[in-house]
Amino acid sequence: MRNYDLAPLYRSAIGFDRLFNLIESGQNQGGGYPPYNVELVDENHYRIAIAVAGFADNELDITAHDNLLVVKGARANPPADRTYLYQGIAERNFERKFQLAEHIQVKGANLENGLLFIDLERIVPETLKPRRIEIK
Repeated sequence: MRNYDLAPLYRSAIGFDRLFNLIESGQNQGGGYPPYNVELVDENHYRIAIAVAGFADNELDITAHDNLLVVKGARANPPADRTYLYQGIAERNFERKFQLAEHIQVKGANLENGLLFIDLERIVPETLKPRRIEIK
């Protein structure tokens, strides 16, 4: 039996139906750098947590354009040449992209204890919400 990696189709998509979860159940998702979590807070609110240990808030850049959220980290002062016996902490620049569904808006971001939290909200326009039709 073949295993297909469906992670690129949905692992960074927020607000879309998670049908691929059923197809891929039981398989591990690949990660990448930096590691992150996507949390469903409630029906219309999401939260992304990205592990950005070692980055200051002025070294992080968050950009939302159309349906794409881009988070970049670039060290202002790269560490001087060091001799490591073991290096388990990545000290590299990164760029992480998240595809957002329609009507998902970034509400805010904060850096706390080495985690960057980005809060998202689904705002459905009144014209797209279900409405009750009166029978006359």
